[in-house]
Amino acid sequence: MKSKTITKKIVSGKFKNKILKLPSKSTTRTSKAIVLESFFNTIQFEIIDAIFVELFSGSGSIGLEALSRGAKRIIFMERDHEALKILRENIAQTDPSLCEVYSGDTFVNIKSVVKSLQRSGEEAYFYIDPPFSIREGMEDIYDKMIDMIASLPKECVKLIIIEHMSTLVIPNEIGVFSVKKSKKFGNTALTYLESE
Repeated sequence: MKSKTITKKIVSGKFKNKILKLPSKSTTRTSKAIVLESFFNTIQFEIIDAIFVELFSGSGSIGLEALSRGAKRIIFMERDHEALKILRENIAQTDPSLCEVYSGDTFVNIKSVVKSLQRSGEEAYFYIDPPFSIREGMEDIYDKMIDMIASLPKECVKLIIIEHMSTLVIPNEIGVFSVKKSKKFGNTALTYLESE
């Protein structure tokens, strides 16, 4: 029996109703519709003409939603081969000229992304949605994520958004960034950080 392809639609903007494929549940997690809606309601006007970096991007559904809603450039970061293949197919549904894909380890590639932003003197939104730490081999993912956030230079960062297990307590201060707000949606939470 052939397994059914899982899909979701872009909700709003110039690519509204474009159908995006999703990788299998075993490799990535899909952001819940309610989480997505809350996030885009929060930053809907700020995202226009902004650079948006989606770390651990999976299918790219958050970044492509941001692109559809007017972001000027999206940077995707993903290492899973199946997810990367689907991500590239999804990008092809929108505007590939405005998308950049970094394949490989996000914790390594973030350095190149930061250098690129520093060279152009631009800041970006960083949407960080790592695999939940309950997954095998991911036990230290949140510690690594916190170290990575602390290493980000504040001149490159407009806003950091972390999608995480709601049981995880994000420190109020991470490097030069501090928590502005946090919102829970069942097992998932969104936490927003900014620099002073």
